[in-house]
Amino acid sequence: MQKTINCALFRKMVLAGARALENNRAKVDALNVFPVPDGDTGTNMSLTLQSAVKELSSSASNSFTDVCDLVSKGALKGARGNSGVILSQIFRGICSVLRVSKPEVDTRTFARALEQGTKVAYNAVSIPKEGTILTVVRMMSEFAVKNAGKYRDYETFLPAVIEEGDRALQKTPELLPVLKKAGVVDSGGMGLMTIMRGFLSALMGEEVTEMPQETAPMSMDDDFGDNSDIINMDLGDIQFAYCTEFFVINLKKSTTLADIDKLREKLMKIGDSVICIGDLEMIKVHVHTNTPGVALTYALELGELDRPKIENMLEQNRQLKAKVAAEKKEQGMLAICTGKGIEDIFKDLFVDRVIEGGQTMNPSASDIATAVQKINADNVFVFPNNKNIILAAEQAKALVENRTIHVIPTKNIPQGFAAALAFSPDVSAEENKTNMIHALDNVKSGQVTHAVRTTNVNGFKIKEGDIIGLDDKKILARSDNIDDAVLTLLDKLKEDYHEVITLYYGQDVSEEDAAALTEKVREAFPDCDVDYHNGGQPVYYYLVSLE
Repeated sequence: MQKTINCALFRKMVLAGARALENNRAKVDALNVFPVPDGDTGTNMSLTLQSAVKELSSSASNSFTDVCDLVSKGALKGARGNSGVILSQIFRGICSVLRVSKPEVDTRTFARALEQGTKVAYNAVSIPKEGTILTVVRMMSEFAVKNAGKYRDYETFLPAVIEEGDRALQKTPELLPVLKKAGVVDSGGMGLMTIMRGFLSALMGEEVTEMPQETAPMSMDDDFGDNSDIINMDLGDIQFAYCTEFFVINLKKSTTLADIDKLREKLMKIGDSVICIGDLEMIKVHVHTNTPGVALTYALELGELDRPKIENMLEQNRQLKAKVAAEKKEQGMLAICTGKGIEDIFKDLFVDRVIEGGQTMNPSASDIATAVQKINADNVFVFPNNKNIILAAEQAKALVENRTIHVIPTKNIPQGFAAALAFSPDVSAEENKTNMIHALDNVKSGQVTHAVRTTNVNGFKIKEGDIIGLDDKKILARSDNIDDAVLTLLDKLKEDYHEVITLYYGQDVSEEDAAALTEKVREAFPDCDVDYHNGGQPVYYYLVSLE
């Protein structure tokens, strides 16, 4: 009987949960309420958990404190989309209990950890919605706390908790009407249950393998980067002054793969930021150290050195900080979007930095924080431009130093444009924030794409391949051709006060077709100025804006 779990087993459970979710993320993605090709819940949750696994893999510690801190930090850094952010908070709560536990955790303690995960997740959402992943984790935790005394061993306890989670998942369509109409259960809840089954597989002793790493073949032309990250470091923070990089080639016949591991271990003792990867053909090395000569000597034991480079980071830091101080401004802007045309428009509106993201490719909290950190301003306004990115943008605040993030809750690209247009460098950050938020009310928007599933939703009988038009909440138009779908959508969205209609055509639409459609829109809405721009966005044939 497995009455307790230790830290080593918990580590395996996290790895197994990540593996199970990665193997099933396409199935979770498919549980999308709207039949549009942007279902990404499984992908977001998997990438979030993979980030935790990556952080966990950086340490061999089997201390609950160390392991839980790594899992919690990694999940937060990698949190993507609403589902990923909520998942990161569930793990944060669980880890906050386990990290201070005894070396062995019984079912009562694990139940308390699950309960805390629920509390932290609910607190992360401004308006918790039942019928989602929150409901599933809450019902599981309530059952676990109530029955932990009854189930003293994990072989009976965890299956019972999973069974309760499955019951909760089946209830989600009853709690959230939009799920019932679409004929699906909540995708986030399904992702969580997939992770729980991974936990159980590790508990039952099934073999757990490492997550696959997406790496490209090593090339002699690979670049280590330019060390620009030291721009945000204080001089006193640089413990190791010399960035040392090189390749090891023409390895000696006596060199083994174990020798490469030993080289990595030696480098870790004389510095940090160690990269030591490769095979018996070539090894790539990067290390920050105060003794670069020692690092080179270690490598010479395995083979020949090629392209060695040693840079003084202290001096680089001094120069960079002087440049940063001279160029620093009070306020900057960051936009999240996809499509070269959309990106160019944001840049024309004086947005400082644009990062890729949107449907099917939500950036993580860490991605957003990194981008903010690269904007040389005290206050940075972030335009998520997607309702599924707003939570991650809020979470990024905890990851940023020496910057104040102001998240403007833009749910679509036209709102992002309106917010950027409202910016003025001559007023305070608070006044800009107020003006930007007010600007969102003046924009109505919609999108046109194709259905990827046959279903009944929002009063429409949708067939796979149909062209559909929708706003941020529901489907408003269905047609067998793009132009009619756009015209119907605009008719549903337009109010008497609208004077300007703008079409942003996507990567699957030609400029000729966009120009022809624009003429049709002008004829249909003669009281409006109508224009079109190349957005270049994937998934959506058109983004439409009414002002």
